[in-house]
Amino acid sequence: MSKYVISSSPHLRDHVTTRSIMQDVCIALLPACVAGVLFFGYRSAVIIALAVAAAVLSEWFYCKAAHQKSTIGDFSAVVTGMLLAMNLPSTVPYWMPVIGSIIAILLCKMIFGGIGQNFINPALAARAILALSWASLMNTFAAPAFGNLAGVDAIASATPVSGAAAGNFTLTQLMLGNIPGTIGETCKLALLIGAAYLFVRRVISWHIPAAFIGSFAVCYLLATGFDVSATLYQVLSGGLILGAFFMATDYSSSPATAKGKIIFGLGCGLLLFIFRYCKKTPAEWCSFAILLMNVVSPLIERVTGTKSFGEVKKNG
Repeated sequence: MSKYVISSSPHLRDHVTTRSIMQDVCIALLPACVAGVLFFGYRSAVIIALAVAAAVLSEWFYCKAAHQKSTIGDFSAVVTGMLLAMNLPSTVPYWMPVIGSIIAILLCKMIFGGIGQNFINPALAARAILALSWASLMNTFAAPAFGNLAGVDAIASATPVSGAAAGNFTLTQLMLGNIPGTIGETCKLALLIGAAYLFVRRVISWHIPAAFIGSFAVCYLLATGFDVSATLYQVLSGGLILGAFFMATDYSSSPATAKGKIIFGLGCGLLLFIFRYCKKTPAEWCSFAILLMNVVSPLIERVTGTKSFGEVKKNG
């Protein structure tokens, strides 16, 4: 007589773990980290190190205080620290990445139950809080000096999306990163290399990045009378590439279904277009566009989610 084992789903499993996924994200961010150090000097390396260290220590202390098993081994805190540092100018004081990482880990992640339970991207939420609290510090950018590892003077310099500098940079400069901006957003080539690695490793899918960038580009094309050059300039400016591939694709704060991912990406692109084109302010709105869609992500998930096999629809 044959015996059958009855167990709950999932019945098919692979060897991918949270740790391996987070390690892949860390590897994918390395090209942008190196580019940030090359363009903005040693301060970039110090800021990245401080952000990562503060994130890991914050999570360790929280687990210790809550008498929980330490979760720093899954590398999610490292990713949060790296992403936060990528969104900071190299000119910020050294206490800012520390404060930002503490906010990201304690207020935006662990208080909700840790990885997988947070409804917003912790690094983006912390970045938004820092931007609202210390706007002048967060909007002071250094002019890039490739290869000057001794550092760059902290001078106020307009980014490509700022009104005063819009259109003043070539597409080559935008692609290679020879422009003012945050540590990790300027070199689009480095970001695309990292994104390609994530695609090869199947850490992310095409749905959110394609819908995000595509909807933003289409809106700009329509608004500018199909000015391809101006649209491409906007796509390669600011934090769109960093946000589309590395932050909007966060597992915890984005939908899991393919249809939901596309809707999520479309919403991000539309919001970013509205913020950039209509407000015309120097602020970089990519973070806020993603955060707003993080909030509605559970609703998108509920509407687009598949029904469980054998589920009976309830009347009334």
